[in-house]
Amino acid sequence: QVQLVESGGGLVQAGGSLRLSCAASGMPFSSCAMGWFRQDRGKEREFVAAISGSGSCTYYADSVKGRFTISRDNAKNVVYLRMNNLKPEDTAVYYCAAAINLGRPPVETYGYDYWGQGTQVTVSS
Repeated sequence: QVQLVESGGGLVQAGGSLRLSCAASGMPFSSCAMGWFRQDRGKEREFVAAISGSGSCTYYADSVKGRFTISRDNAKNVVYLRMNNLKPEDTAVYYCAAAINLGRPPVETYGYDYWGQGTQVTVSS
């Protein structure tokens, strides 16, 4: 049974930093592209960042480029999202997702096979 469990969310002031973690189990982790998405109330879920199975390729939404960094530790089956210089508009529930995909990581929600339950990130102004 595949499980994705996010952690690391919380309340932070604008300009602050957080690191999200997503622990994966029940899947061939190094063969999976991993992505982070976010969804604020009343809005659609949007792409944030993605990383290939090997970790050699990363992709970012324009809104987070230069501030967020996605990484993974295949020995620990964990993917991270380091978020710096947070802004109030980054407030959302952040979701981890996995795609059984050895190619380019998807940037669309429909490209992912498994999802975590999400972790809330709130950035105060």
